[in-house]
Amino acid sequence: MEFWHYLLLAVLGVIAGTLNVLAGGGSLLTLPAMVFLGLDGAVANGTNRVAILAQNVTAVGGFRSLGFSDMKLSFSLALAALPGGICGALLGTMVRGELFNRVLGAVLIGVLILMTVQRLLKAGKDSVSEVEPDAAPKGKPSRRRLILGHLAMVVVGFYGGFIQAGVGFLLMAALHRVLGLDLVRVNMHKVFIVGFFTLAALIIFASRGQVLWIPGLALAIGNSIGGWIGSQLSVLKGENWIRNALYVALFFMAIKLLWPG
Repeated sequence: MEFWHYLLLAVLGVIAGTLNVLAGGGSLLTLPAMVFLGLDGAVANGTNRVAILAQNVTAVGGFRSLGFSDMKLSFSLALAALPGGICGALLGTMVRGELFNRVLGAVLIGVLILMTVQRLLKAGKDSVSEVEPDAAPKGKPSRRRLILGHLAMVVVGFYGGFIQAGVGFLLMAALHRVLGLDLVRVNMHKVFIVGFFTLAALIIFASRGQVLWIPGLALAIGNSIGGWIGSQLSVLKGENWIRNALYVALFFMAIKLLWPG
């Protein structure tokens, strides 16, 4: 890799880290970018975990600086996600080359469709000023919601350990719809959970020799800055303009990965 490649990764990392904390999908930008720069798919998948870990460490600190922290629930949910994350990471180390590119391309298309559907549903809900009837007050879900939420974490952890890209959307669905948390607390818990199982995934990818540390550190610098920015902007719900700017780019990246050459 040339020097400008590292600068590019750092810049992309700032965007991806901010997006990851605000909503999700930042890895849908950085993973294809690393593949386009010549990294093998599985190595890009492993290298990306260095940046994700750094991003979520700074994001957790950012939320705590704003007075948002519930370590007991965050840790409990993260423990539930950990077994799935380990199994997913083990599977991720086995998917290489062209197969990984096609899997990633399919994920890009799937997440774009999900983002569009969620956006339409949100627009419809806002138009009638609908209020969720069973929302959890002040981040305190019912016992039933807690059980279902912890079960959902196992599935989310598996996906996150496997490919990471788009896991933020799944976590937001689980934390907001299943646990009934408001969006600020959703992001507060999300960054801790992802950071927790990402550490385990990073160890697995590194043990298989599928982490390039210098590109990973360049990306991590950007992601960590973005993680802090995202935590500060989260309460302002400023993710829409970033997400809109990525729609077209993500679409063409998906097409390129699905139909190379």
